[in-house]
Amino acid sequence: MLAPIENGVADYFFGASAAKRNFALMLARICPEKGVHLAIDAAKRAAMPLIICGEVFPYATHRQYFETTVKPALDQLRRFIGPVGLARKRRLLAMARCVLIPSLAPETSSLVAREALACGTPVIASARGALAETIEHGRTGFLVRDEVEMAKAMMDASALDGEVCRCSARQRYSLGRTNKSYLSVYETLSRMAISGAA
Repeated sequence: MLAPIENGVADYFFGASAAKRNFALMLARICPEKGVHLAIDAAKRAAMPLIICGEVFPYATHRQYFETTVKPALDQLRRFIGPVGLARKRRLLAMARCVLIPSLAPETSSLVAREALACGTPVIASARGALAETIEHGRTGFLVRDEVEMAKAMMDASALDGEVCRCSARQRYSLGRTNKSYLSVYETLSRMAISGAA
C-alpha cells in the first residue's frame, strides 16, 4: 500500500488577510452528522455570534433536521446565510475569530479546517477522525468532546496566534507539497513498472 497523501490547500487561502472580528464561523453541509445544532448551542453558551454557511440538500432527513432542529435554534446573533462563493468564503475565514467543526462522524479529512488554518484562523473541532490529526490542540485550535468544551474553547481562541496557524498549514498542507507527493508516487510507480517489465 502507498502512503496516504494529504489534501492540499490552494495558495489563494494563504494570501487571505483581514482584521479579526468577534464571530465564530461554521462551513458545512446542513445535516445531522455535521453537528450544526452543537455549534449553535456552544455559541450561545459562549455569548458569541455565529455565522453558519452551507447548503441544505434536498434529502428528507437533511430538510427535516434544518426545519426542526437548526432553524428554531437560530436568533439575531446565530445566523444561517446559506451557501457562499469562494471569494466570500475566503473573506469570512480570514475575519472569523474561530471556525467550528462539531462533527458527530469521524471525518476522513477536513478541507475547511485546513483552509481556515491557511487563513490564520484557529479551528475548534470534535476530536474525531482526521480532525484530531489536523488540529494541534492549544496551538492551532482546540479539540473538544462536547458543546460545553467548545464554548470554553471559543472564549480562549483569541489567545492563539493566527500566524502560527498559517505557518502550520503552509508546512503541512500547501498545494505545492501535495503536488510533489503525487509526482513522487508516480515516479516510484513508473520505476516499478519499468523494472518489472525488464
